[in-house]
Amino acid sequence: MNSHSPQAIDVLIIGAGPSGSALAIDLVRRGLDVRIVDRSPHAFDGSRAKGIQPRSLEVLEDLGALDDVLVGGGIYPKLGIHAGPIGVPWKMFPHKEATPDVPYPNTWLIPQFRTDRALHARLGELGREVEFGKELTELTQDEDTVVAKVVGAGGVEEIVARYAVGADGGSSAVRKQLDIGFAGTTDESDRVLIVDASVSGLARNRWHMWPGLGGKFIGACPLPDSDMFQWMIRLTPDEKPPQEIGAIIDRIHSHTRNRHIQLHEIHWKSVFRPNIRLAKHYGRGRVFLVGDAAHVHTPAGAQGLNTGMQDGYNLGWKLGQVLAGAGPALLATYEAERQPIAAGVLGLSTEKWGGIAKLDPSSMKRGKDEQQLALTYYGGPLAPADGDSGDAGTLHVGDRAPDARLLGADGAETRLFHLFQGPHFTAIAYGTGAARDLELLDWPTTGAQLKRITVGSAAGDGRAFSDPKNTLRSAYGLTGDTLLLIRPDGYIGHIATRDFLTTTQAAVRAMTPQARSRTMSQQSHASPGSGATE
Repeated sequence: MNSHSPQAIDVLIIGAGPSGSALAIDLVRRGLDVRIVDRSPHAFDGSRAKGIQPRSLEVLEDLGALDDVLVGGGIYPKLGIHAGPIGVPWKMFPHKEATPDVPYPNTWLIPQFRTDRALHARLGELGREVEFGKELTELTQDEDTVVAKVVGAGGVEEIVARYAVGADGGSSAVRKQLDIGFAGTTDESDRVLIVDASVSGLARNRWHMWPGLGGKFIGACPLPDSDMFQWMIRLTPDEKPPQEIGAIIDRIHSHTRNRHIQLHEIHWKSVFRPNIRLAKHYGRGRVFLVGDAAHVHTPAGAQGLNTGMQDGYNLGWKLGQVLAGAGPALLATYEAERQPIAAGVLGLSTEKWGGIAKLDPSSMKRGKDEQQLALTYYGGPLAPADGDSGDAGTLHVGDRAPDARLLGADGAETRLFHLFQGPHFTAIAYGTGAARDLELLDWPTTGAQLKRITVGSAAGDGRAFSDPKNTLRSAYGLTGDTLLLIRPDGYIGHIATRDFLTTTQAAVRAMTPQARSRTMSQQSHASPGSGATE
């Protein structure tokens, strides 16, 4: 690089949808120097992806955007099937009550523009704005930096960054610049016209479905906090999509036989082709792909936006750690952990998909995974299946860390997720033996810090909690002294039921910057036996 080149920022994010915006929030709260650019002149204004799964609600809570999302949405209405003259109500998603381990059990209905707005508002609170109207035209990289050429109203700008992330959708310019294959299928004959419109003459307490012969159907889902419905009109193979509002109304009337329905204004429309595609790699060198740039989905099951936001959430802390001096091998775990999840969601098996020999996607589903609570990184590089020095019964390393309700030393109830909230790791020592060793655990001074909490031990400080209703004990399957390390993205990084210090220190080394000069030997004295239970 010549001496006149601009100062390198830490991370450039290209694309300001949910995946890029969630990543930007996470990086900014880590104190990193971040820019986020988007080629659109303004924020996206369509409903497109409208379901936020329980796991994503937990991510949004950690990122500080949940309240805004809850205000802008609602639970899914019952389905109303119009078969002949009568509508048949039927719940598509059974309504579940919150429990101590799953605080947000229901999928949340909210149009994508509203989710984007909530994330951008949170980014604004942190002092960053999305730079709209800036399009990537060229991307090059060397050993140390990435150089992006971006064109906007002010002309061409060269942005130098230590890392770059393409969050720029299914037709990603970043992916094309990296020349990464995007194999899969697009069914050109199967098209759905999606229309956001202000509507009267239709009850808003139902997600309406009008089935038809030969797979023809029309659906209309009320969008919360508005007078709009999202219409889904399946087009016949040779049909030209109706464009004008009058033609769209005629198409709806002829199918539904209901002339009371009126559309007053169309806010957004798009023709959707079922795409199933997965990037062969999730990055190259210092550039990574998240969200639709890495995987595109059919709209069934509301998975694409959720999988994408969680890509960003997985990558964020790893970028922060490597920028703080952790080994670059940590960044290779991003693809290894996230690619099989997308493959599983897309219904691709290892056999069909030569690129994913590392982990079998079907093995990553445990129980009902649509809500993305059961997704696990167990068996991956940071959670080797043979590496459990202890097994907390119901949970493995790499699983989602459940919530729990604890009592503080002052007698006030607090949620475990409130203790997790923020860019840090959390260590939970359950029992006095684990608490004693947690005091001795060595933690690097750079990168994400460690919050230490003890449960059920006599330690008399502000970090001591009790579990009177056994919500932690039962959610984590604890039987005796246990030391748990929780990653910044809310997955279990290590479980120790014996040799707390030695095994935990080894797990820590894989995820943190290490001072090369200091030996670990001073920390490796024998740890007290952990047979004691409370």
